[in-house]
Amino acid sequence: QVQLVESGGGLVQAGGSLRLSCAASGRTLSSYGMGWFRQAPGKEREFVACISWSGDLTYYADSVKGRFTISRDNAKNTMYLQMSSLKPEDTAVYYCAASPSSGYYPQAKAYASWGQGTQVTVSS
Repeated sequence: QVQLVESGGGLVQAGGSLRLSCAASGRTLSSYGMGWFRQAPGKEREFVACISWSGDLTYYADSVKGRFTISRDNAKNTMYLQMSSLKPEDTAVYYCAASPSSGYYPQAKAYASWGQGTQVTVSS
């Protein structure tokens, strides 16, 4: 099973940017579909973005479309989430996830491996 570690979270003002990273170990990510999810206090975990094994196919939640960009570098065994024009409602713990299938999936149940999460806080 692949192990995932997120980094890059922090405190940022509204309108600012952050880049999250998800580093994998244990197995190469090149055959895995990957995704980002987030969970705000008192709310259920929600889908943010996903990417196919090759990086050619991506899909975003409507709430982040046009502001967030998901990407991956299989040579570095790392996935990224570039977040721009951040809003206070983006405040959450962000989790990366890996699916044993190579496609791209907005459903959490498609993912078998999860990171521990990284906190993103956007101040108004």
